[in-house]
Amino acid sequence: MAPTTLLLLCCCLLAFPAPGPLAAGAFVGGYGINYGRIANNIPSPDKVVELLRKSKIRNVKIYDADHSVLDAFKGSGLNLVIAIPNGLVKDMAANESRPMDWLNQNVKPYLPQTRIVGITVGNEVLGGQDQSLYQPLVDAVKNVYNGLKRLHLEKQIEIFTPHSEAVFATSYPPSACVFKEELMPYMKPLLDFFATIGSPFYVNAYPFLAYISDPEHIDINYALFKPNNGIVDPNTSLHYDNMFDAQIDAAYAALHAAGFDNMEVRVAETGWASSGDQTEAGASSENARTYNFNLRKRLFLRKGTPLKPKRPVKAYIFALFNENQKFGAGSERHYGLFLPDGRISYDIGVSGLLPSSASSSMLSIKKIRAGGWMLHYLATVILSIFIFWP
Repeated sequence: MAPTTLLLLCCCLLAFPAPGPLAAGAFVGGYGINYGRIANNIPSPDKVVELLRKSKIRNVKIYDADHSVLDAFKGSGLNLVIAIPNGLVKDMAANESRPMDWLNQNVKPYLPQTRIVGITVGNEVLGGQDQSLYQPLVDAVKNVYNGLKRLHLEKQIEIFTPHSEAVFATSYPPSACVFKEELMPYMKPLLDFFATIGSPFYVNAYPFLAYISDPEHIDINYALFKPNNGIVDPNTSLHYDNMFDAQIDAAYAALHAAGFDNMEVRVAETGWASSGDQTEAGASSENARTYNFNLRKRLFLRKGTPLKPKRPVKAYIFALFNENQKFGAGSERHYGLFLPDGRISYDIGVSGLLPSSASSSMLSIKKIRAGGWMLHYLATVILSIFIFWP
């Protein structure tokens, strides 16, 4: 089919869009990935860009502002979120000159060739072990934003901080979720500021971690998006057939209880380990493939949650590669979708740099129970191929 005919077909199909708001410029579609680099055997950043383009993954989040990565992403058209790590939070909070220096070194020289669309300030700070970072986090976020404003970049670059499930006092049932009372002196001003500037609430949502904490009482099918009876929230009568949606709606419930009904929830990290310690139930290649395949299918449908059905979910998958130098439990080193040589770890419908022996399970239209979403999904996939065609 001629390129012009193909493009016309896509435009005609997309003229009948699926329900829900359009994606924000900082996050195209619903699917992104975390590119961690605590490893000594992963591809160079330029090879990673090649891999991302081949896999049609446009939203990428890293955990620092490494210049080799920023250079490699120049001209790629990929959306990149960079990070101010926890170790710099106090520095950024001390005064506004340090964030300006950081922005002038790591952001300004790379725009617009490198599409830096977001900056994370810290990661899982609130609820973490280092309580001395709690108040500085709030100040650091404000100072970094003020620096962006001085550079006239505040509308171009989103600022946020990802939270772990440790910020919640309870998360079951989803409607009962609230923030821990002891964190509210820090969470409330942070949310006030994010509400003012229009930033979403980002949470790291891991059904895998919930499952391994209580495998005797949690149905693994519920955690893996497989057929199951699900749960019914007794307060809302909403039915949940997967834990991922329940975790997102729990965050929405906590925001509601805190007075932030209009704030969007996005997922900064989610994934499933393909291997782990003997005590980590469910860590296997088959479960990792099942979770990531079903999650990708769910995100491509651009649908919401039971509580927020008209607000499509957006999530960054963890992670691009296994990171063989990470500390902690064995699972920490086995979240990657790709092997060090660029082959896929297991087939979820994306392409690697090299052919793989992983069993085929392509994300076909037949497997997407989408009803009216089918044409929109097909057009999106075809148009993505057209845009990225070399």
